[in-house]
Amino acid sequence: MVKAWSDRFSNGLNPAIQRFNASIFFDITLLEEDLDGSIAHAEMLGECEVISQDETKKLVDGLERIRAEASEGKFKVSVVDEDVHFAVERRLIELVGSVGKKLHTGRSRNDQVGTDIRLWLRRRIDELDLSLERLQVALLVQSENHLDTLIPGYTHLQRAQPLSLAHHLLSYIEMLQRDRERLLDVRKRVNISPLGAAALAGTSIPIDRRSTAKSLGFAKIYLNSLDAVSDRDFAVEFTAAISLVMAHLSRLAEEVIFWASDEFSFVRLTDRCATGSSLMPQKKNPDVPELVRGKCGRVFGHLQGLLTMIKGLPLAYNKDFQEDKEALFDTVITVKTSLEAMSILFEEGLEFCSERLASAVRSDFSNATDVADYLVAKGVPFREAYQKVGRLVKDSLEQGILLKDLSFEQWQKIDASINEDIFEKLAPKQVVASRISEGGTGFDRVQEQLVYWRDHIDSLKD
Repeated sequence: MVKAWSDRFSNGLNPAIQRFNASIFFDITLLEEDLDGSIAHAEMLGECEVISQDETKKLVDGLERIRAEASEGKFKVSVVDEDVHFAVERRLIELVGSVGKKLHTGRSRNDQVGTDIRLWLRRRIDELDLSLERLQVALLVQSENHLDTLIPGYTHLQRAQPLSLAHHLLSYIEMLQRDRERLLDVRKRVNISPLGAAALAGTSIPIDRRSTAKSLGFAKIYLNSLDAVSDRDFAVEFTAAISLVMAHLSRLAEEVIFWASDEFSFVRLTDRCATGSSLMPQKKNPDVPELVRGKCGRVFGHLQGLLTMIKGLPLAYNKDFQEDKEALFDTVITVKTSLEAMSILFEEGLEFCSERLASAVRSDFSNATDVADYLVAKGVPFREAYQKVGRLVKDSLEQGILLKDLSFEQWQKIDASINEDIFEKLAPKQVVASRISEGGTGFDRVQEQLVYWRDHIDSLKD
């Protein structure tokens, strides 16, 4: 059995403190990364002639044996191991004998765990980028199917102006693209090696930190050993970026929840992504978006927890850092499952009700701005046109009619410059088509965006 502590200690830990202190039952998640880092470290020790090549081979072979045992479910750990690092070292010594005790030469658990968590998070960022891309593609396919479908646009949750449904969905693709860019930017600061910084001051052993960094795919090394073992900025920054991902998912989820209600009826939920009520047989519940909306709190809470964890910590390593792992692990699981669920929802879980949407944009005053724009084109100053249309809407509401139901004679009373083409200008599709400014909801502009995203949605991988 590996002795965790030096002979300075005469007695073992109180069993309750031993359990309280141990992280093995959650940091075993880092086993693959711990093995990768240990193999790179062993090979570097051999290259630097700190240990012999024969010893290096024994260490590497033993570490690979542990990897094989883990894949077969034969690598067993207990609270006595304390953490994944001691668990690996304990089993390595059992497999290769006393040479296994040389593996820890020139490193500490402080730089070791920092290396493991960065390797793990780097892989998870790459996986999350693919998950974000999948949701982008799902939204893009829906957008391509609904270029000509109209949907009411809202400000302050009040009807504002009609939109192309594709334009509405494309806005979320833009958000997700910013999320991908943020994560890849965070990845740059994750991809820095602390290995070889040892406990806090470096080591007197003649090691080569840049060799292990290169072996493990790190872009560079920490230049200051104190910072190397005490930096958890990357964990906070990652969780902050993921909090924005979850906020975007929650906004989209909220809209789907509204759209699926009887009051809106803009979408129908398919049986693939909806649940029922145990009491009310007619119900179809939007559990997927509701859960995504609710899971935001978990991730936001982890961000606050990480910020609180690092606040006021003196240099260098402190046991508080043990608390970063469960927060990061749960954050990754939460966002990954949420992205998968939302992707499936838009792939096969809902159907847009085109006729209901068309009816919705025909039954409001969201074309009022177009009347003002029409008058401006006739030479009426905008503020004057704005006031005229405001009075017109007020009168129409009192009469219980829409602008499209006004007679030509009534239009003429508003302003003599109005011609019979006003009826064409007020048609919802014409209202949408007229928004020709770059980035607008005009069909031609939206078509340009569809082509752009089809060509560039995977551009971050190139």
